[in-house]
Amino acid sequence: MDPDYFKSYEMCWGTLGTVRPFSNFHPDRDVSEIQAALEKKDAVNLVRILTNRSNAQRQLIASTFEEMTHKELVTALKKALSGDVEVLLLELLMTPLQYDAHRLQQAMAGLGTDEETLMEILCTRSGKQLQEITSSYKQFYNKDLEKELKGETSGDFAKLVVALLNKENVAGVAQKDIETLKASLGGKKADVGPWINILTSRDSDHLKTVFMGLELENGQMVAETVEKRFSGDIRLGLKVLVQCIEAPDVYLAKRINSMKTSIVQGIMVSHSEEDLLCIRAAYIKLTGTSLYTALQEHFKGEHLQALLAICRSED
Repeated sequence: MDPDYFKSYEMCWGTLGTVRPFSNFHPDRDVSEIQAALEKKDAVNLVRILTNRSNAQRQLIASTFEEMTHKELVTALKKALSGDVEVLLLELLMTPLQYDAHRLQQAMAGLGTDEETLMEILCTRSGKQLQEITSSYKQFYNKDLEKELKGETSGDFAKLVVALLNKENVAGVAQKDIETLKASLGGKKADVGPWINILTSRDSDHLKTVFMGLELENGQMVAETVEKRFSGDIRLGLKVLVQCIEAPDVYLAKRINSMKTSIVQGIMVSHSEEDLLCIRAAYIKLTGTSLYTALQEHFKGEHLQALLAICRSED
């Protein structure tokens, strides 16, 4: 780990992210070191530099690299590296909006759709962020994100993802929302409409109050109600949404615990400058093992070193 990390820790003490701006930052010096590492195909130094810079600093490194070499850093990395470490460093060079758009695109690519990754991103981003991600998706893929989501999903699940993509907070009365959700469960088949409408248009504090009231009325947790009364993709979607309303860090820690490369990387990269410290805390509470230690049990080589650098430290 670079010694200047500790200076940057003090400089940005208020963040819940693990990756912070590098305090002694000189993009031209970084580019010179990166050039030397690329020539030697030295993954260790490439990992050391790119994981110890904030995303904004990485963008400046990429533009400086192009100015100095008349080549794109992404192209140069592809030539010098391979495997998981290549994928991870390329992901680190995307802007946060690009990366979320990329993950959504990947979740819909090929045969079958990764519904849970769609839900993870849609549930953990604000309405404003999702508007910006939609613009980024249009810019990089020249496709309309909402149309893509509709084309890859169907039925009530499609209605849920579209509602999440266009979510905006609307004031609601807690008791009225509790009564509406309870009434939706009264028939032989539960009516999912009110669940989609209310859970995608209220802020999390309001919904936590609604959930408490509904749990008192029904005598069971909201997650249990969803599990029993719904089925298929809409059940998965509502379960993820409920978990993200109640405790997004716990949900993301559970998801990381799968230790699937794409999931671990996706969450760690996208949350590294936001709330990865919270996810780390939830992970150790959930599993009894720190994320830093768990990563060492499942990954190896330069890829592991890059993940450990993003994770930052033992808990």
